[in-house]
Amino acid sequence: MNILMCSVPFRPSVGGIETVSALLGQGFHDAGHRVTLVTQTPGDGVDSEPYCVLRRPSRSALFRAVRDSDVVLHNNISLRLAWPLLLMHRPWVVAHHTWLPRQGEGASAARWKRWALRAAHNVAVSDAVAADLGLPCQVLPNPYDSGRFRCLPGVVRSRDLVCVGRLVSDKGVSVVLQALAHLRDQGFHHRLSVIGSGPERAALQALARELGLHAQVRFTGVLLGDDLVRELNAHRVVVVPSVWEEPFGLVALEAQACGCIPVVAASGGLPQAAGPAGVVFAKGDALSLAARLVPVLRDSRNAPATGIADDPRVQRHLLRHQPGTVAAAYLQLLQHAQRTASTLARAA
Repeated sequence: MNILMCSVPFRPSVGGIETVSALLGQGFHDAGHRVTLVTQTPGDGVDSEPYCVLRRPSRSALFRAVRDSDVVLHNNISLRLAWPLLLMHRPWVVAHHTWLPRQGEGASAARWKRWALRAAHNVAVSDAVAADLGLPCQVLPNPYDSGRFRCLPGVVRSRDLVCVGRLVSDKGVSVVLQALAHLRDQGFHHRLSVIGSGPERAALQALARELGLHAQVRFTGVLLGDDLVRELNAHRVVVVPSVWEEPFGLVALEAQACGCIPVVAASGGLPQAAGPAGVVFAKGDALSLAARLVPVLRDSRNAPATGIADDPRVQRHLLRHQPGTVAAAYLQLLQHAQRTASTLARAA
């Protein structure tokens, strides 16, 4: 197949959609398909992907890319990249990585998107996103970079808690700080590493000082690639405390693959991403988080050097999210969409 993927954000931008698009593109290419990826993200040099990447294409270049494709896959719907489908009938699959708002900012555009999506084969990355979409869709889980995120030999798992992500209010790091202060008052002096940067960093550092946690909390800044993997391997527990409805939560998979126990908020698709080994607490509730952390941290001190990575439940969960497994599931759907379109064309 000639597969056209549309991913508004892509490398060198960093994020969940960027990661999933790169993994799927590689998987499709490895399976012998021709792949072209269209993105609105500018490049920072020569693209290293083994397939064609079109960055900010002109209208004519986008039209040609759609014309030359057998099937089109959008990682999140983009009307700006979908308009050629009004002129050329191509099988269209849309993978939904986030919510389409029903009110407030973006609701007007979302209504147009829902109307357009009636012509697409829809995929949701979690049961929560599927339920919110309100359209017939299949649930296919996100992949994680299993070649990078893994247990490393020789790294001592000596640290307690870690949070990873952009430091914005939605990510809920303040909830972890408040839970840490509550545990300190009960005599538990656990340490927290905060990996990432963002507009809330200064406020979070000030809150840590205000709560008297300056000796227990370290802010590492942004860590990427092997540096991030090494840091995750040094921790026993990852906390994903999002206070907004998280559509999925890739970090819960990545950290598990590095041996960390995932403790996640009851938020959107996070519990599904955390899987059977995940520990769930009430979203935004520092006391609920503190209560969950006490037994988790106690038991984690007796865990093997690989943490929970060798737990059969974790291995089965991670297997479902291997890039090759997820890419194969998408290819089946793309081929089904292509066959369906051919059948309808012959019937017409």
